[in-house]
Amino acid sequence: MKKEQVVNCQFSVWYPIFKKHSIKSLILPLPQNVIDYLLDDGTLVVSGSDHNTQQTHANNSDSDAEEDIQWSDDETTTTVTAPEFPEFTSKVQEAINALGGRVFPKLNWSAPRDANWIALNSSLQCDSLSDIFLLFKSSDFITHDLAQPFLACSDQDSPDPVINYELVLRKWSELIPGGEFRCFVKENKLIAISQRDYTQYYQHVWKQEEQICHAIQAFFSQHIQYNFLDEDFVFDVYRDSQGRVWLIDVNPFGEVTDSLLFSWGRNWRVGGKSPSSRSVIEGPAFRCTTSEVTVQPSPCLSYRIPRDFVDLSTGEDAYKLIDFLKLKKSQQEDSEEEEEEEAANVPQ
Repeated sequence: MKKEQVVNCQFSVWYPIFKKHSIKSLILPLPQNVIDYLLDDGTLVVSGSDHNTQQTHANNSDSDAEEDIQWSDDETTTTVTAPEFPEFTSKVQEAINALGGRVFPKLNWSAPRDANWIALNSSLQCDSLSDIFLLFKSSDFITHDLAQPFLACSDQDSPDPVINYELVLRKWSELIPGGEFRCFVKENKLIAISQRDYTQYYQHVWKQEEQICHAIQAFFSQHIQYNFLDEDFVFDVYRDSQGRVWLIDVNPFGEVTDSLLFSWGRNWRVGGKSPSSRSVIEGPAFRCTTSEVTVQPSPCLSYRIPRDFVDLSTGEDAYKLIDFLKLKKSQQEDSEEEEEEEAANVPQ
């Protein structure tokens, strides 16, 4: 996988080519101060007022509704103020409204799929910038896009291309996970298709394997093949209840992209990760989960453990460990004081 291939898989590169075969989306340049905010580990407060709050600010110029959160100990008091981006917030809200009021957010490559657990509705559905920031600030996928997009590339000696980061807002669509498939293309040939949500068994996928494979092959040959900038790539599609196929995403052909029911190696291998998968003999290899017995937990579950807990358990962050020990000591002292007070009040 080369850096150029990663660049070519940016949403703003492939979407204009395949726009009529994909979900309606809008792309907004990401200001540098927003990028800095997303990368700032110390700023945990979620910023970005919704439309109604923005209107209130406009009508009440005398009141600054900045939200402060304070942490204090015996020595110092630290105040963290949520930054605000009024101009960017306004543009984002206009785009959200233009897309029907609900959107699926992502950056140049990734969506914050590893952070849906933190949202109130456990979904990536957003209707304001504050919803988007909450997901982005909690996502390792987003941090990877911003900090190390070329980490897995083979041409590390070459300079990194300049990336113009963008916020992608996609019209919210209720996609059934059993209708999503990942397709692998090598030298402009469709060589493999995998059930996207391989952790679940979908009976209709098992029963309609041949129809699904043929529909995706037809879609690829008519709309995708030879139209993308590279001849090796991975693309995700959705097959709706009417049998129509839609392009959802394009990814690099390499280990940075989850191979699902196949395996990455020095050479591409059509080797399943699970004995519950099977493949079509003719045409591209097709793999799906074939039994409820082999249903697995979502691979994103590991991201639900707060990073602070991981750092504490591994000792990677000494300052967090010191703060934790201080907290435990303070709790112990409070408990001892309460016990002494209770003992003093016990009638003799």
